[in-house]
Amino acid sequence: APSAHRASLTIRRDFEQREPYNYLQVAFFQLKKLDQAVSAAHTFFVANPQHLQMREDIEKYRRMSAVKSDNFRDLEATPHWEAYEAGVQHYNADEYPQAVARLEESLTEALSALEECRALCEGPWEDEDEEEEMQPGLYEAIAAHYTQVLKCRQQCVLEIATKPGRISATEDFIPSHLDLLQFAYNQVGNQTLAAECAASYLLFYPTDEPMLEKMKQYRTELGEDAAVTARESIQHYVQRSLMEKKLIYYAVEHLGGTFNDPDLWTPDELIPENLKEKHREDQEKQKQETLDVEEREKRGPLPFEGIAVTMDSHRMNGTQRVVFDRVLTESECKDLLRLTKAAGEAGDGYRARRSPHTPHERFEGLTVLKAMQLAQNGDVDWRDAKLLLQASEKSRKIIESYFTPGKKLHFSFTHLVCRTAVDDEQEGRMDLSHPVHADNCLLDPEGQECWREPPAYVYRDYSGILYLNDDFQGGGLFFTEMDTVTVTAEVHPKCGRLVAFSSGKENPHGVWAVRRGRRCAIALWYTHSQEHAEQERVKAEELMEQRAVEQDRPDGEERQGADHRGRSSSELPIPSGGARPTNRRQKPGSDRAQQPKELRARDEF
Repeated sequence: APSAHRASLTIRRDFEQREPYNYLQVAFFQLKKLDQAVSAAHTFFVANPQHLQMREDIEKYRRMSAVKSDNFRDLEATPHWEAYEAGVQHYNADEYPQAVARLEESLTEALSALEECRALCEGPWEDEDEEEEMQPGLYEAIAAHYTQVLKCRQQCVLEIATKPGRISATEDFIPSHLDLLQFAYNQVGNQTLAAECAASYLLFYPTDEPMLEKMKQYRTELGEDAAVTARESIQHYVQRSLMEKKLIYYAVEHLGGTFNDPDLWTPDELIPENLKEKHREDQEKQKQETLDVEEREKRGPLPFEGIAVTMDSHRMNGTQRVVFDRVLTESECKDLLRLTKAAGEAGDGYRARRSPHTPHERFEGLTVLKAMQLAQNGDVDWRDAKLLLQASEKSRKIIESYFTPGKKLHFSFTHLVCRTAVDDEQEGRMDLSHPVHADNCLLDPEGQECWREPPAYVYRDYSGILYLNDDFQGGGLFFTEMDTVTVTAEVHPKCGRLVAFSSGKENPHGVWAVRRGRRCAIALWYTHSQEHAEQERVKAEELMEQRAVEQDRPDGEERQGADHRGRSSSELPIPSGGARPTNRRQKPGSDRAQQPKELRARDEF
């Protein structure tokens, strides 16, 4: 039976994400215990910075005269993370004496937390999510239990390297301390300790060329006779970890099971030959994810004539960013704006409501499927609904050819969005139309991290915004550094302008407040993963194909000719291949005549 002292996985996960503090802040507020409510709210928000309601609550608390700044306390702060973030901030600000003090404190506390975690690995067998199969028997059972304890101890480094409330660990947490410390000690003139930290770092990565060069420099400065050795605590840490890895890999090789090595620095010779291939694949996957995006920038020729690249990554002070002009004509912009107006009058999914990001704007959104359904009902013009499909497909082809030539981009989500300033609520406004964020990870400005984990749309690879108008005030797009404050580039909307960028942490972005008028654009997200392709679009294209079949009938020829005359000569091309066969979108045995299932439009955030 499960051990009585262990909580269920669901409860543990809720506590890891600090869910109880979400309830506590409401309860304390109702009890008029404002200081405790603020602390509970802040504690929850630290671990959940993308929680919009809590962000709003925090802002309200800041405006209350009875609330003091020291009420904003993280009640679950771990000593090593508190010291680490302070140390990194001092380091980035070139305040090296303070950085040294806090990073040393962080390293000490982290190693202490590691020992506590390792002690908790002792205990009864936990077979939760256990998939390993071993032959039954006393010795095998003992070996399996001990192997589980060893694996648990190895995973402890991920636990201490994971910021409270997060899922993803900070890579190379212990080695990164030593790297930062050696540089900081060098800056304050303490070459002895700088050399000690460099020697300690080389225990993890003995062939690291830049660090070997540093060691050579330190030995020259200190004299060849100076004894430079790695720290004892780090020597013990590395030796013990390598011994445990050796035992685990032996168990996996001879007794079965799997091992997800938490460290990037594990020596290749330690891994058994028959396991090396999988280990290399895992390592390559990790390296690929952390490659500098600039190295992967490859540009292909644009598939349409007349389109101009107005700004590239260099001019926008970043990577994987670009602005195209003349993607749409003035006539096409007007037709799409007419679609938003007609859809608004028809209601049913396009009613203006308060924006989810600010109370100072009204927000309207229309998906491609909803546009087609409205056209089917006669509420909007078929040509305008078709243009929405064509404009978004044209944008996809442009972005694919520019950023990922030869590698297919699939639609993840398409949203025709309008934001309208609320006239009576602009005075004294301080917020943004859309707060700074990244599209496939959770931005953490304080930790200078972006966590690629749910609830972020982790499968998104590229993003785009196709603007339809400029007759409004404000509403420009801007990019920032990871701190969400330092603006690196701005893009001013206008008809036919397409801004595109990779969806990751390299491109934090937001939208300035719309202070007057109505800003409309097509928001686009793309993915390389076919399994996350936009299903609403499949349904919308099927409706469009049905419409095309109806128009091909003799009694529809006149109407088809009228449609052709009503569209401007620069109409966007139909996606390559024309009307696609529907059988590859249908599951075997599905009823072709069945009406498309109505899908609920997601919020663009």
